[in-house]
Amino acid sequence: MVAMAVGALAACGGSEQPAAAQDSAPDAAMAATDTGAEAMPASEPAAPAGFDLAAVPVSDHTLGAFPFIALPTGYEAINEQTLNIARVPFWTGDRLENVEGKAYLATIQEQSGHTYSDLELERNVQHVIEQAGGVLVTDSAIAPDLLEGVSRDVRKNLVDGWGDVYNNPVQTYVIRGVDKTVWLHLCADSAGAGMIIVEAKPFEATASLLPADALKREIDANGKVAMQVNFAVDKADILPGSMPQIEQVANLLNNDPALKLSIDGHTDATGDAGHNQALSEARAKSVVAALVARGIDGGRLQARGLGQSEPVADNATEQGRAKNRRVELVRI
Repeated sequence: MVAMAVGALAACGGSEQPAAAQDSAPDAAMAATDTGAEAMPASEPAAPAGFDLAAVPVSDHTLGAFPFIALPTGYEAINEQTLNIARVPFWTGDRLENVEGKAYLATIQEQSGHTYSDLELERNVQHVIEQAGGVLVTDSAIAPDLLEGVSRDVRKNLVDGWGDVYNNPVQTYVIRGVDKTVWLHLCADSAGAGMIIVEAKPFEATASLLPADALKREIDANGKVAMQVNFAVDKADILPGSMPQIEQVANLLNNDPALKLSIDGHTDATGDAGHNQALSEARAKSVVAALVARGIDGGRLQARGLGQSEPVADNATEQGRAKNRRVELVRI
């Protein structure tokens, strides 16, 4: 159990440097944008890709009891709160990501007789998270304009675990487990630290296979159909797991030789709009190329990139962004 092993690990201290990069209260009405940035032509500089939970490796470590993480020797938690359900904005280095789930908040200080060190605390927490298969999402200051957008009620609810985020960088970690996803926020300064841990529902991929007959029914009824095709992060490479869906589109076209399709690529609103536009076009072209490679006449196909211009869901949530990252087959 990680929660039991953490004490021993923390007492040893962490010697690893943080991999650079990118919390628990009810009600966080925060603006959050997210994921999916992708491939651009080599002639154009790519904008930085946003954090994508789907790209975080799944850990098979067994976590102990909530809140999973024990403090290193010499430190103690005060002002502890445990909330059965809360909505917490976590800083990912490019946005505030609202995470819902069971939450733990605390202020961390040194025990009597121990000299406080923010570096010691940070390194120990990092070591424990990495031993549990987690990753450092970011070690950076929250963007001031986003902090200004945090409501007074949210700041009040987070006060015990928030730390001095206005004057210090924040470390955000994620453990993407098989049955749960754990987020950890740590903001340490020279006098103490704030810590928030949220146990969220595990990330669920939204992609599902639509067989050729289902694609045809939707196109006959509405003139188009949306499908989920997974691409490499910030690239136009179709992932192997999505090739069965491409096969179904090829079957659709083979079964109806008169059908012509526009392959329309869409992204979420994460990152630069121009980059997303180019990325969506590159992804649409990748789908066309994959269909042509399966014997479909390229004259029956066209590729269009629409970027983030036509969302079908709220870009402020991971679920909404996942729906917006889609490929549409449109009859022409």
